[in-house]
Amino acid sequence: MKITEVKVYPAKNGGRLKAFATIVFDNSFIIRDLKIIEGNKGYFVSMPSRRRKDGSFRDIVHPLNSEMRQEIEETVVGAFNEQIEEGGDIEAVDEAPEEDLEEKID
Repeated sequence: MKITEVKVYPAKNGGRLKAFATIVFDNSFIIRDLKIIEGNKGYFVSMPSRRRKDGSFRDIVHPLNSEMRQEIEETVVGAFNEQIEEGGDIEAVDEAPEEDLEEKID
C-alpha cells in the first residue's frame, strides 16, 4: 500500500497538538483525524482513537508493522513541515474537515 494523498490542517489550540491530517492509500482507502503532536523528541503522528467506557482510549486504525508506521509518520510529518515552510494561509481548525477526497477515488 502506498500513500497517494495527504492533507494537513493546522490546529487552533496552539498546544502540543499542531495539526490534523487525512491520508489516502492507493487512491482507494482514506483515514481521517490523524493528529500531529509535538513531543519531546519532535513531531509524531497519533492515530484516530475512540474513548472507551472505562475512560481509556483505543486506536480505531493503526499500522500493523513498524515499516508502515514509519512511512505514515514520515509522509504526514513531511507534509506538515512543507506547509510550515510555505507559510501557507490555511485556516486553523478544531478538527479535520469532511472533504471531497472520495471524489478523487471514483
